[in-house]
Amino acid sequence: MELIVHVLACLAEGLGIRATARVFEVDPNTVLHWLVEAADHLRAFSCYFLCDVHVKQLQLDELYAVLRDVKNGELSEDEAIKRLGRSLHWVWTAMDPESKLLLVIDVGARTLAMAQRMVHQVVGVLAPGCVPLFLTDGLKEYGTALLTHFGAWMQPQRHHATGVRPQPRWIPLPELLYAQVVKSYRRRRIVGVTHRVVFGTMEQVKQVLWACGRQINTAFVERLNLDIRQRVATVGRRVNTLCQGEDGLLDQLALFQTYHNFVLPHVSLRQPLLVPEATNGSGSAKVWRSRTPAMAAGLTDHVWSLQEVLLFRVPPWPQSQVR
Repeated sequence: MELIVHVLACLAEGLGIRATARVFEVDPNTVLHWLVEAADHLRAFSCYFLCDVHVKQLQLDELYAVLRDVKNGELSEDEAIKRLGRSLHWVWTAMDPESKLLLVIDVGARTLAMAQRMVHQVVGVLAPGCVPLFLTDGLKEYGTALLTHFGAWMQPQRHHATGVRPQPRWIPLPELLYAQVVKSYRRRRIVGVTHRVVFGTMEQVKQVLWACGRQINTAFVERLNLDIRQRVATVGRRVNTLCQGEDGLLDQLALFQTYHNFVLPHVSLRQPLLVPEATNGSGSAKVWRSRTPAMAAGLTDHVWSLQEVLLFRVPPWPQSQVR
């Protein structure tokens, strides 16, 4: 068990499968098998804890990843090796900038269908009636997806006593707030940034942001994208790993999400202790209390170890109904 925990910890810290296999002197396929088995457990672990979450704002973004993909249907092993192509996938993320909690992470093309799936997963994680402020980049598909999930039918009033009755219209909920950060590029460099409010008003958006002293931005989710590139070997630039397909990427992202939310303390989330705690030896006293995003969001009360997560027996829980 200790060997498996150490192997998965190396993968969670960004070491590739082949490199991890060389460090612990095991077969790379064994490391891959342990990752696949652990990913199933970690998905259930995250689903058990990430439910009925209350957040005030969410930042969503997409991160590109070049994966290897077998094309032209089912092929023999020799033909598959010859026809291995490179396809562009996107890692979609949704996080709370206040607690740094990573609510949803998924892989798919940059399409409307994927945006709909992403927002649908976000709705399943949020508590009933919770409609946070959404902040994204300039991808227009987000507006359609948010309107689909946070909208309602409205019957327009008749302006005349006679005539054709107006057709019902699907309009956004009054509490839905959505703003975009639109970046202009020239020769792959940012030359301008504009803010656009899609749903709600600028005053309503600023009122939510002023409570935490921030402005319209997607800086926190973009910083999360950097963590993903550093800790998920498949998404790293110019890498050569065994998990360069979509399934392998999803397994590594499941490990990253649990490791990020429950195991890895964040310096920006630490709290000062009322009374400093003495440490062993002659070291200075402990004056800070480490916290993880799950602790900041109120989902747990302590920092989990990876072994504790892997040994946790996920009890059956009532699945939330699709809203």
